[in-house]
This record gives sequence, structure tokens and C-alpha cells, in this order.
Amino acid sequence: MKALFGLVAGFAAAALLAVALRARDGFAVLVLPPWRVEMSLAAALLVVGVAFALVYAALRLVGHAVALPAEVRAWRARRARERGQAALAAALRAQMEGRHARAEQAAARAYEAGVEPSLAALLAARAAHELGAHERRRAWLERVEAGPFETARRLAQAEFALADRDPEAALAALEAAEAKGGRSVALLELRLRAARAAGHWETVLATAAALARRGALAPAAFEQARSQALIALFERAAGDAHAFEERWRRTPLEALGQAQVAKAAARAANSVGRADLAREALERALAKDWSAELLERYAELPAALDPEARRREALVRIERAEGWLGERPRDGALLAALGRLCAEAELWGKAERYLEAALSFASSPQIERALGQLAERRGDAAAAAGHYRSAAGA
Repeated sequence: MKALFGLVAGFAAAALLAVALRARDGFAVLVLPPWRVEMSLAAALLVVGVAFALVYAALRLVGHAVALPAEVRAWRARRARERGQAALAAALRAQMEGRHARAEQAAARAYEAGVEPSLAALLAARAAHELGAHERRRAWLERVEAGPFETARRLAQAEFALADRDPEAALAALEAAEAKGGRSVALLELRLRAARAAGHWETVLATAAALARRGALAPAAFEQARSQALIALFERAAGDAHAFEERWRRTPLEALGQAQVAKAAARAANSVGRADLAREALERALAKDWSAELLERYAELPAALDPEARRREALVRIERAEGWLGERPRDGALLAALGRLCAEAELWGKAERYLEAALSFASSPQIERALGQLAERRGDAAAAAGHYRSAAGA
């Protein structure tokens, strides 16, 4: 459209100039001794215009000829960039489709074309990793430049280290990535996996909590990770009173509602003679998840307690358990636990009654042996022998 308007304007200007010159009788003289040229003003203007056009066209032609090599180089670079971008897109598509060999080849073409070389090298490294080509994976990772892709490179290193069962190397890479790019959800997820594999349970607790706060870890998964870490930490603290008390102080009370955590805490508490804390842990778990296994643990007292302390602790637990019995009068596991606790408190008659009541709901070799021991204590050898035979038969 612009060219059309220019052409019309040119014709209009020529027509106006022709009309204007017809009304004048002027002429132009060009003298170049020994020649003299005389012509009308219109003809002179026409000659000047044609000469200007020819000179302009010649200069343009020379300019295009001079610029032609640079234009060819630019065209070739543009074509190479377009091919590199197409190769990078093909690498991404092949990687997402699981065609890792094709992805590595396409990423290599993109890298050679110089299109996002760090991204292409990272894609090639991931594809080589999926193919199990560790040497090529390492070589591609080394080509990823530091700077914008440093965090991505470290995350890839951590993921590869986890696949190679080297969680310590993964944690080191993640620490470097965090120093460069902060904490992303992907980084925290990898750290949770690496810390679990390495047995760094304090890190597991902190990382799982961070993921849960961001909504990146489902409540069930968070509870599972926290329970696993707390169980391991309580087992590690067993036998060390200071370590146990520190771990107990830092454990959220609601976590003790998990049966496995409560049992681990109770075992650790018993190992350092803290029967009161073992009792608290088991009572919290029983309030949330009533089970025969927890009741069996509830009837266990620390071996390190002296006889008087054992008796006092047994009486406290008996009082609590008899409160539960009012709500669950036909619970055989509860009756058996009460029988064992009464025996610890040297309440022989109550112990025998509770154990016999428990036996009426379900036969158990443990209950039969406990009744045999009570019969021996009161001197009834025949009854003791009968209970022991029943225990062996069961």
C-alpha cells in the first residue's frame, strides 16, 4: 500500500512539474571546453533526474554486494539457531515421552548449535542417566555452565547420587544448591529422600515439616516420615538418659499418639528408668489407638527400677487401667495387663482374678504361665503344673 501511494505521488509530482515547465522558456547551458551543450530547462532537469537515479541505483548495488557476505553469515546463523531450537524442542518432547536415546541425540544437536547450551547439556545428562551411561552423564554435567543453571545442575547431581545409592553425596549437592538458589519444593523433596536414605533423622523431621507447611506433603505422608524419624531417634537415645530427655523434650505431644512412636518412646524411657514417661507415651497412644499390643507394653515396667519404685509405678498404672475397665469390662487384653500389674504390685489375689478373667475370653500361653507362677507362689504345685501344661499345649 505504501509503494502504491508513493507511485501515485511520484506521477502527480511529475505532472505538476511538466505543467510548470511548459509555461517557462528557460534553458540550461553546460560548458566543458571545447564543448558547449545547450538544452531546455525541462530536458536538463530530466537528465539530472535520470543521472541521479542511475548513480543511486549503482551505489545501492555496490552496497548490497559489499554487505552480501555478512548477510549470508547472518542467514546461516539464523538457520543454525532455528535448527538448534527445533532440536531442543525435540529433546524435551522425547524426554517427556521416555525416548531417552533420541532425547540425548537431539540435545547434543542443540548443544552443538549453541542454542541454550547449558539447558541442552542438562537434558542430555538426564537422558544419559536414564540410559545408565554414567560416563556420558558426567561429561554432560561438566558442560553445564555455572550461573543461571547452577541450581538445576546441583539438583540433577543430587538426583543422580540418590539413584547411585550415595545419599551423602546427594546431601552435599543439595546444600550447594540451597546456597545458590534457596529452598525450592523440588530441593526439599530430594533432601527428604536423601536424609531418609542416609539416616539423618533430624534432617528428615525438619524437611518434612517444611514441606508440610508449603502444602507439598500430604498429611499422611508427613505423619509417616515423622513417625519413622522419631522411632529411629528414640531407638538411638535408648540407654542414654541425657539424649532421651532431650529427644523427649523436642517431640511434639501429638506425635506420641502414633502407636509405633509411643512404643519406641516407651522402650527408650524404660531403658533409662523413666517409667513415668513410658506410661505417658503409652497412655497417649491408647487414647488414640486402643490395641492389645499397647496394653501389653503398658504392663511392662523398667527392669532398672528398685522393688519399691516398681510397686509404686504399678499401683499408678493399676488405678488408670481400672478406670478403663469400667468402659471396657470384656476386654481380655486389658484384664491380662491388670493381672500382670497387680502381680508387680504384689496384689496376688487381684492378679489371679484378673488373669483368670482374661483367660475366660481367650487362651494365652503368657497368661497360663503367669497363673502358674502365682500358683507356685502360694504353694499349689498341682495348679502350677496344670497351668504350665496348658501353656505348653497352647
